[in-house]
Amino acid sequence: MKKINDILMTWFEQIGLADGNIILANKIGIIVGIVITALIIDLIYKKAVIPAIKKVTSNTESEWDDHLLSDELLKNIRRLLPPIALYAVGHLVFPFPPVIIYFNKFCGIYITIVMVKLICSVISSIYAFSSGHEKLKSHALKGFYQMLKLVAICIGAIIIVSTVLDKNPLAILTGLGAGTAILMLVFQDMIRSLVAGIQLLANDMLRTGDWITVPKYGADGDVMEVNLTTVKVQNWDKTIVTVPPYALVNDSFQNWRGMFDYGGRRVKRSINIDMNTVRFCTEAEMAEFRKQPWMEGFEANGKQEVNLYIFRHYIEYYLRTHPKVNPEMIMTVRQLQPTNQGMPIELYFFSAETAWIKYEHLQAEVFDHVLAMMRTFDLKVFQSPTGLDFQKLN
Repeated sequence: MKKINDILMTWFEQIGLADGNIILANKIGIIVGIVITALIIDLIYKKAVIPAIKKVTSNTESEWDDHLLSDELLKNIRRLLPPIALYAVGHLVFPFPPVIIYFNKFCGIYITIVMVKLICSVISSIYAFSSGHEKLKSHALKGFYQMLKLVAICIGAIIIVSTVLDKNPLAILTGLGAGTAILMLVFQDMIRSLVAGIQLLANDMLRTGDWITVPKYGADGDVMEVNLTTVKVQNWDKTIVTVPPYALVNDSFQNWRGMFDYGGRRVKRSINIDMNTVRFCTEAEMAEFRKQPWMEGFEANGKQEVNLYIFRHYIEYYLRTHPKVNPEMIMTVRQLQPTNQGMPIELYFFSAETAWIKYEHLQAEVFDHVLAMMRTFDLKVFQSPTGLDFQKLN
């Protein structure tokens, strides 16, 4: 740069400029040269470098380079080149100490802002790639990347303040420590949400696409988005509920992900049997029952078998052979404590279908069949008498 400065000085002397104007003309020439050089660098980067990078990334089979070298990231790199050039040669253009100090501060602040934007664009590119990855797209990563952006912005703000005040960044942090109590009071909800978001992510308590139930906030549906301050849930009626992350950590919520992961959804329902219809089976009835394939594996309970016992055996056989019932998970048909509403017989099994509509269809199909088969065993379901029942007595 000193050689360029000497060449300009010699050239201005040769063209006959006065001594008082040579220095000014020299500075103007350097400024014009720097601006022209910056414009040329910017033009080369825009017209040659960026298209070349795009061509290379488009020809590769991998997708990570397409996300990492995004348009936003390349634009931020382009914005970073001119101020770096000005910062490097500013002392030659502005030789006066007060001017160069303020000029360097301005360049430093601008470079810091662009660097923060560049880091944020890199984080956004990584998030765009990870959210499309098969193994990572179901995880609630948005809050984690938002936290990284927040850290980058905070560090950038501290560097800018330290540049303006001519202070060490550590001294700025020490000064902020004195106001921590006030900051925590003002931003307590945001801080709580930030910490809760980290806990949700670290413990894998919540993922995008999970079906969760939070009765306190009226949330019952799929998680649309998890970020630092809110969790968006789309209910089954298509309404959207926003829940603060700290509410999910402090209070309880139900996550149905395990049901989908294990491939079975529990059915736990009972029907009430009229206890007056429970009796011993006759020999003729038993002979007819033994002809049926569902009696295979039947364990005799005594000399006389109870129709309710055989009925429970039939239901277990029916559930074991049903194609939509998961045979690898627990399955039982049991009696509950008798009540004044009859004898409850509970069916406890797991559906192989976890989707809500198919699950409801299976429940209805099973209990339709059970109710229809009760007459075969001379059993009746208990239900409270209606006006029609009293009318039959007259």
